[in-house]
Amino acid sequence: MRKTLLTALTAALFASAHAQTPPAPLDRPLPAPQPPATATVTRNEPTPQQFTPDKLARLKVPAGYKISVMATELGNARMLHVMPDGGIYMSRRQQGDIWYLKDANGDGTIDATERRRVADQLKLVHGLDTRQGKLYAVGEKTIWVMDMSKDGGLSVPRVFADKFPDAGQHPARQLAWGPDGYLYASFGSTNNDAPTQNPEEATILRIRPDGQWREVYARGLRHTIGFGWHPVTRTFYGMDQGSDWHGDNIPPEELNVIKRGKDYGWPFCYGAKTPDPFVNLANMPGKITKEEYCARTEPSTLNYTAHAAAIALKFYTGKQFPAEYRNDAFVTFRGSWNRNEPSGYEVARVVFNAQNKPEKIEPFITGFVYQEGGEWKQFGRVAGLATYIDGSLLFTDDQSGVIYRVRYVGDQK
Repeated sequence: MRKTLLTALTAALFASAHAQTPPAPLDRPLPAPQPPATATVTRNEPTPQQFTPDKLARLKVPAGYKISVMATELGNARMLHVMPDGGIYMSRRQQGDIWYLKDANGDGTIDATERRRVADQLKLVHGLDTRQGKLYAVGEKTIWVMDMSKDGGLSVPRVFADKFPDAGQHPARQLAWGPDGYLYASFGSTNNDAPTQNPEEATILRIRPDGQWREVYARGLRHTIGFGWHPVTRTFYGMDQGSDWHGDNIPPEELNVIKRGKDYGWPFCYGAKTPDPFVNLANMPGKITKEEYCARTEPSTLNYTAHAAAIALKFYTGKQFPAEYRNDAFVTFRGSWNRNEPSGYEVARVVFNAQNKPEKIEPFITGFVYQEGGEWKQFGRVAGLATYIDGSLLFTDDQSGVIYRVRYVGDQK
């Protein structure tokens, strides 16, 4: 009896082991051949110039607008967050810290006595947002939360969520609280145009308010640092940076409507589901052709000049600008480095129509890049954006450490 029971148990274990053996993988069909693709690529980094007050005259703004300098000597000034009392939180990615700035005397400038560092030792800190008396900040692999005091001070940073992907070549992270009460954060790709191993790379993540759960909200986004929700429709928009080294004019920078569970095509597709001829077909995830893969992705809503490098996107809800600007979006374009004629180095406007649909992207502030003596030069790599308490527009230059302020003054003739 004992021998029979042992034999039966052995047979059961043998059968179970074989039942759990995975089937042999099916052969994957060879990809269809592709014609050779060549591109003329250029490395053209305009010579950086330090900001000086006389350079303001080079900047072009629409009729009726005036641009001025609110603060200088701020280091690697990146993202801005304006509080209702006029206090401004500013992140400095290279220095790994956060500053609090406030024009206490109301003279339109922020001098050395009106600024102080309120948090430090935050590796690659970048995106900022607030909720219920707390400041949230995102760095390379961590989101921190800090309690805010009335004078702008911050408590010791606490980890809200962590173990995010490595930064690679795209260390600028962004975050914002969504209309649904969840925190959204973007994490760019670690490389230029190859699929990544970590499923949270090249995505926008949606994070529960306690930080204990998250999901990939949208994927196939190479580097969507600038994103936000339209103030009226609550449609979620993001401005994505296209791949480098694919020529002067492809892929374009994309304005996308961000939808849950959708794939936006990077690195295989761009724009209106267009296959990118310069991406290695051998890396296709289970599809035979790029056309088949791209057909399942989301198309862009609007395109802009290639390599302009969008950094921030903010909807304008102030009342200082004319009414036609209300609920439009502004985008900072840091500027190209691999295009024969430089693109970016500007603040642009996304124009929405009466039905609150985006119609076009047009330059708003230009002049940071110029030719002189046959040489391209630039004196501003624009980055952060915010609406100030009076409705004027603020933006940073992280190269020279400047905060610019744009106001509408009308016809002063």
